[in-house]
Amino acid sequence: MTDDYVAPIVSWYAASARDLPWRRPGTSPWAILVSEIMLQQTPVARVLPAHAAWMARWPTPAALAGATAADAVRQWDRLGYPRRALWLHGIARALVSEHGGEVPASAEVLATLPGIGPYTAAAVATFAFGQRHAVLDVNVRRVLARLVAGAAQPPAALSAAERRLAQALLPADPAAAARWSVAVMELGALICTSSRPACPACPVSGGCAWRAAGQPPSVLRKASQGYAGTDRQCRGRLLAVLRAADGPVPGAALDAVWHDTGQRARALAALCTDGLVTSRADGSFALPGE
Repeated sequence: MTDDYVAPIVSWYAASARDLPWRRPGTSPWAILVSEIMLQQTPVARVLPAHAAWMARWPTPAALAGATAADAVRQWDRLGYPRRALWLHGIARALVSEHGGEVPASAEVLATLPGIGPYTAAAVATFAFGQRHAVLDVNVRRVLARLVAGAAQPPAALSAAERRLAQALLPADPAAAARWSVAVMELGALICTSSRPACPACPVSGGCAWRAAGQPPSVLRKASQGYAGTDRQCRGRLLAVLRAADGPVPGAALDAVWHDTGQRARALAALCTDGLVTSRADGSFALPGE
């Protein structure tokens, strides 16, 4: 079964893959790690300029470790989920203090770094070091759910059965396994998309269990909350004020950007809890380390 899927998808990838900077030969493990953190819950189109700017400023872990956490948060700008900027800053410092300024090749060691879970550890070990790991992002999970299980979408939570299937499909050779991992991920991103899959262009459509079953729809999931008016939007507005400032800002400057007093206070408290904002004795607020 492995060859039925792996060879056609890898061949398709060789002809159709996007030219992304973190995939180019000679890309450093640090650049790949940065890309994996940035790509969490963020589209490639938004990550491309942010990744280029970040690597131009901090091309090595040591360069970022020498900056402040506030510098990292400012550079992150409006990429979203700004705790990832703090994770990268913490990762850089840990790499310098514990790993000689180098990204470790071991997935187990990678998983001990700030903000790196099992998926990111496996992805970095695979894409930066050519190792044999199952890399299960949402795109890969969707492709495998359709190909093998005949389901329109994977389960809400990653299951043990999905892990076993992904492991079974990995080629034995580590370099081939790494190539397969990026190829099936790209297939999910470009062809086997969530809402409008381009089945006629899929290299394995003939063996797809979901297509053979008539493409049954997925069980409806609860619609995600919009952005406007949410605590997340409020936090973004507050952070924007602090990023634009040269240092601490008075509380009144934050009061002016969000009319709902209770929501503003809740969002500000959450930012402080997350380490993205620090409150000062004089009632002002600042980015971490300022």
